[in-house]
Amino acid sequence: MNRLQTFQEFLATTSVQVPVLSFVFNLLLAALLSFLLSRIYVRFGTSLSNRKLLAGNFLLITTTTMLIISIVKSSLALSLGLVGALSIVRFRAAIKEPEELAYLFLAIAVGLGLGADQTRITLVAFAVIAVLLMMRSLLIRRAKAGPNLHLIINSHNPQKVQLEQITETLKRHCLAVNLQRFDETKEALEASFLVELEDFEQLSEAKAALRALSDSVSITFLDNRGIG
Repeated sequence: MNRLQTFQEFLATTSVQVPVLSFVFNLLLAALLSFLLSRIYVRFGTSLSNRKLLAGNFLLITTTTMLIISIVKSSLALSLGLVGALSIVRFRAAIKEPEELAYLFLAIAVGLGLGADQTRITLVAFAVIAVLLMMRSLLIRRAKAGPNLHLIINSHNPQKVQLEQITETLKRHCLAVNLQRFDETKEALEASFLVELEDFEQLSEAKAALRALSDSVSITFLDNRGIG
């Protein structure tokens, strides 16, 4: 009987008040770490998508996660209520690359750690992970000799160009050309390349030469490693 009563009292226990000063300190720390994480992602990330757009969400994700954990960590009833709420509300995001998901998990992990008052462990883990991410990025960039831009070319009728014309033009104006994808129909052509360009002058020359092939040519350059 005593065990049953104790268990019922445990379930009925209300949440403990969170110290305001400690909460504010951890909240500001979460904001700082999320800002640093966004800078690391923008500077050292390798995703072809808009990294600045995704990085802008890290602050909200980290601080919101910390707020939720701070509220529910001392109450079993609130924790069970959170599980029930999350089973109803489903969050769907268009994650195009695994790296995006990895950084989102890191932002959530920072919020979890600070919300659980594990400040030192969170800081140490964040510092180590940040250093590893920067070192990995530098090693990858040194190992990746050659292509520094992702180039997408589209052309359509009635002045559709041929793949041979595009590749010959790129070879004349680029240091390296690597065909990644090629799609062609009777009406249109789309080709994706990894190209190496030395400077912006060479980029302008390559763009002008491609546009000279046909008025139907559409060109898109995406940052792969950046032009030095």
